[in-house]
Amino acid sequence: MTDGTSDSVDRVREEFVQLWGALGTFWGVPPTTARVFGWLMSRSEPADAQDIMTGLELSRGAVSMACRELREWKLIAPERVAGSRRVVYRPETDLERVLRNVVQIRKRREWDPIRENMRDWIPALEADATPDTAEFLERLRAIDTLMARADAIAEFLLKGGTVTDFGLKALLGAGAVAARLGNLALSRLDSATPPDRVGDLDAEEQKS
Repeated sequence: MTDGTSDSVDRVREEFVQLWGALGTFWGVPPTTARVFGWLMSRSEPADAQDIMTGLELSRGAVSMACRELREWKLIAPERVAGSRRVVYRPETDLERVLRNVVQIRKRREWDPIRENMRDWIPALEADATPDTAEFLERLRAIDTLMARADAIAEFLLKGGTVTDFGLKALLGAGAVAARLGNLALSRLDSATPPDRVGDLDAEEQKS
């Protein structure tokens, strides 16, 4: 990953990128996508696809997919270099905005579909309650309560609340809620309709 920087800078950058990649699963993206974002975050200037390929030793296809995903999450923005067809990617560095973008996508992809189904499932079981379904109904109610808390946290952040306003204790609680909901949400992802994708610049990337 050396680009004229010192060994210590290269070491810190590499460790940062690897850690960011490992944390990617928390917000629901592949490790490679998270690594690309971490690598861009570690640089002072935006970089193009070739720079990312070289810096992370990734294929063009892997970089293209990662950048497309990051653009969908609004974690990077493509910019054309004046006087050329070269496209560079600038990362979102406002971490409050990063958090809101991540929460917004996770909410749309996972939490909202689950809550919509709960509004049908719970009344259906209440109307046809039997000893066999009573425990299942209570579990659904417990999940719905947990989801409501997660939704309240998400809405607070999406409406402009900050992590500082929210408090560390509540933030850690939000992480626990998200972790507990993760496995349940996975079953919904396979059948959910993919969200609209932001138009990409793959054609231009091939020429950069």
